[in-house]
Amino acid sequence: MLPKKTKYAIKALLALAKNYNGLKPLAISEIAETEKIPRKFLEAILLELRHQGIVKSKMGPTGGYYLTKHPEEVMLSTIIRSTGGPIALLPCVSLNFYEKCEECPEEEKCGLRDVVLEVRDASIKILSKTSLADILKREKKLSKKINS
Repeated sequence: MLPKKTKYAIKALLALAKNYNGLKPLAISEIAETEKIPRKFLEAILLELRHQGIVKSKMGPTGGYYLTKHPEEVMLSTIIRSTGGPIALLPCVSLNFYEKCEECPEEEKCGLRDVVLEVRDASIKILSKTSLADILKREKKLSKKINS
């Protein structure tokens, strides 16, 4: 399950992706209001994303945040790892956040671990090739479908 922090980060980044060709960065207040994200929480998330190099900020009255890369280059796997930690369902199969399971004496013989390893690999494959631009395309397609 995605943490709220990660969901908010994705929503904020989608707002920035929609504005990618805009003439000015988006203000935190605008993103918070439009996306229904608590402003203080959004400030912390955007600061973290800035430290990760996903967004940049501009100071001043026309300042705000903007993406450092084209929306087609910002992958969901990167966002999840930057804000929420592991993609894996169990720590014993995590690539970046590995922890040995206390309940399992021999990981290599654990059937549950083997299944969750497959789930992790499939998830990484999908999330690593799905960009912000892909999400926007899906939203547009779904809107057309509903409005038809």
